Amino acid sequence: MTNEIMVSIECNSYNHEAFIAEALDSILMQKTNFAFEILIHDDASTDRTADIIRKYERQYPDIIKPIYQTENQYSQGIPFELLANERALGKYMAVCEGDDYWTDPEKLQIQVDYMERHPECSMCVHAAEKVSAVTKKTIAAVRPSYKNKVYSVEEVIEGGGELFATNSILYSRSRISEMPEYYLNATIGDYPLVICGALNGTVYYMDRNMAAYRVEVKGSWTDTQLCGISAKKKHLQDVENLLDEVNSYTHFKYDKVINRTKRRDRFYVLLKQLKIKETLKAGYRQFYVKPEFFRRIFKKITI
Repeated sequence: MTNEIMVSIECNSYNHEAFIAEALDSILMQKTNFAFEILIHDDASTDRTADIIRKYERQYPDIIKPIYQTENQYSQGIPFELLANERALGKYMAVCEGDDYWTDPEKLQIQVDYMERHPECSMCVHAAEKVSAVTKKTIAAVRPSYKNKVYSVEEVIEGGGELFATNSILYSRSRISEMPEYYLNATIGDYPLVICGALNGTVYYMDRNMAAYRVEVKGSWTDTQLCGISAKKKHLQDVENLLDEVNSYTHFKYDKVINRTKRRDRFYVLLKQLKIKETLKAGYRQFYVKPEFFRRIFKKITI
């Protein structure tokens, strides 16, 4: 086993007292033939999260490298990823938020092995499961394909922010060396990061479930940003702003899929508002016959 750090793991945490130990244990259980580091960023938690991290820091001082904020950085719009990148030593960057966890001890090794064999690959992702923080039960799978595959830029754009689980992401720091303006201006999670991966190489999906992505976490980004129609409309506008910037950045190479994605997203917000008459207008009707429409309707009925 080499002592040179191969993977830096970005772990952002805020008031994750109930979850942070499971997240860290799931990273520490990784069986690898390379060294890795855990870059924890505690964003001024008001519960016992920082105390728990300090306990792990004392136990694993060569692996766990925390930053303890005294003022909340998220509320000031400071991108956590930049803080992690500035101090990362690894060739690759993996992501595991403080309220998520990995379930397969071979996850990192499998992803790194693939990346090492395929230098054209900028990002490797995999299947995961959504687990309720309330019931602790699996409620859905994050499985965009039933086989391993390379995702095109168009598929990544149209797939949206929920195409892949955040804690499945492993990317090459040499291929994604600088974050573009569209990424720095975004306020919508990992969607711009995956787009960035697709624009700088190939995005490879492994159809192997190796992580658990928690939902229904009180105070989480999803909980605060996507509850209620007004929040969904704001999120829609944020996504449109991102896609417009990507469109400009790529010199409108993906204009067709970007505009189709924007119309699709507006269609589903109109449906949530029960504005059925508007969804029947030209430009929206096409989405009624898409497989995605029936999947979403079936999911609503069966939940």
